[in-house]
Amino acid sequence: MRSIRTHEPGGAYGKVAAVISGGSCVVEIIKSGGWLMLPIILCSIVAIAIIIERFWTLSAARISPRYTLGQVWTWIKNNELNAARLRELRLASPLGQILAAGLVNSKYGRAAMTVSIEQAASQVIHDMERYLNTLGIIAAITPLLGLLGTVLGMIDVFTEIMIQGTGNANALAGGISQALITTAAGLCVAIPTYMFHRLFMRRVDTLVLNLEQESIKLVDALHSDRRVEVKEIGNP
Repeated sequence: MRSIRTHEPGGAYGKVAAVISGGSCVVEIIKSGGWLMLPIILCSIVAIAIIIERFWTLSAARISPRYTLGQVWTWIKNNELNAARLRELRLASPLGQILAAGLVNSKYGRAAMTVSIEQAASQVIHDMERYLNTLGIIAAITPLLGLLGTVLGMIDVFTEIMIQGTGNANALAGGISQALITTAAGLCVAIPTYMFHRLFMRRVDTLVLNLEQESIKLVDALHSDRRVEVKEIGNP
């Protein structure tokens, strides 16, 4: 944190006053916050990149297309399920990857098919949860980085008070305001990051439930005494 020397027109008070009055740019705000603003900004960039990527990746249409199970059942009924179809299914979507794993081992019975589906599903779930831990870590550490910046800034403020005394209230207020910039920045990053982290975790839970339901439909259709109609298979 910078010193709050009262005799310098461009000191902390002047910078903070310029920020508050709207006369300063974002660069000046970052400079006023000190070097700890850099890791906070880096965390914000990483968080934005993860949020955009996860929004694209965790769409229901991409993970579990509505038509997939109905198409598989049509191939089975028409005796068109072969290696080429399985490869096409596996590459089409995460749901297709799970169903293809089960179909490969369906001839060995319900238990073998279920185990294959569970193994493929574990990999799919791992992929869906990718980067979410990083998002949670960013939400947790950015307020701490901001608080650390504030603590260091307050140390500077009280050091100046020891040297110069408390005669200049404006300089003292400016130094405290400068010290609080990092805390505000850390919270501005942490709050939306935490919200998106919880949103994505909930979305993953919903998608996993849907994948499980679709897989159970296929297992029941191939290894169950209950007659399953094509319309029932095709329902999401």
